[in-house]
Amino acid sequence: MDGENGTMVTHFVLLGLTARRELQLLLFPLFLLMYLLVLAGNLLILVTVAGNRHLYTLPMYFFLGNLSFIDICHATVTGPKMLWDLLAAEKTISFGGCMAQLFFLHLSACAEIFVLTVMAYDRYIAICRPLQYPNLMHHLRCAGLVGGLWVGATIHSLAQVGLVLRLPYCGPNIIDNFFCDVPPIIKLACTDSYQTGVLIVSNSGTISLTCFLALLGSYLAILVSIWGRGAAGRSKALSTCAAHWAVVVLFFGPCIFIYTRPATSFSLDKVVSLFYTLVTPVLNPVIYTLRNQEIQGSMWKLWRRGIFSWGE
Repeated sequence: MDGENGTMVTHFVLLGLTARRELQLLLFPLFLLMYLLVLAGNLLILVTVAGNRHLYTLPMYFFLGNLSFIDICHATVTGPKMLWDLLAAEKTISFGGCMAQLFFLHLSACAEIFVLTVMAYDRYIAICRPLQYPNLMHHLRCAGLVGGLWVGATIHSLAQVGLVLRLPYCGPNIIDNFFCDVPPIIKLACTDSYQTGVLIVSNSGTISLTCFLALLGSYLAILVSIWGRGAAGRSKALSTCAAHWAVVVLFFGPCIFIYTRPATSFSLDKVVSLFYTLVTPVLNPVIYTLRNQEIQGSMWKLWRRGIFSWGE
């Protein structure tokens, strides 16, 4: 695209993870397997929670089911397109398709940040205020929290797309990444995008850091609360929180790295982006089911019920 003639950009070219064709063909089966694992693992948790009335009514598992749904959405926003581009000769995406991908990427990412924060709040109430837990975390309130997080995520995502669309694009159209995201797109604007970059960092960075600090505060309060308990009580409380904290670190680390600094051309950004868009959704089901006997037991019952129903 020639910036001098004022031509509006109609599509973008994605450079992908690597320009080496042999490496692209090598990465395709690996990432295809990872994407299928995302779908299988998170669908299994989603079906297990939805199919067990006891689990569905427990706030911890209700939020876990929502997290699995968000992980499926998050990986699907970028995964299929990335897989297609690993095989395609031309890696292009229309301007409208790019904006749609950006919107749904930030919608799912922000929803995940919020649901992880809500899950930390749930653990704080359960451990630090157990007598008030049934009144504070009843099912109607949990449903309201989930509805609220989707509203908040939608507002955030609309704000991000709005900031991108306010800039003119009439020059270069090459995105040095495997999906459309705000930092590499605004670098292509044919005007000074510094102010917009600051607003974007303020928006995404504030959400990421604020929620991370809220999570950190919740777990510090939990640690203080269980300090005086017996070894058995401490072990049970820490075991309950360990899986959630592992997911928080895996997801928030890359998000804070990407969205709390001005846009750069670090090649490391691609690896970090891959981590929170595909690797973390693969690990979440493993982390949450590895030491959770209640989930494992429910999965086994669901499996046996499915086998016997199929046999009939």
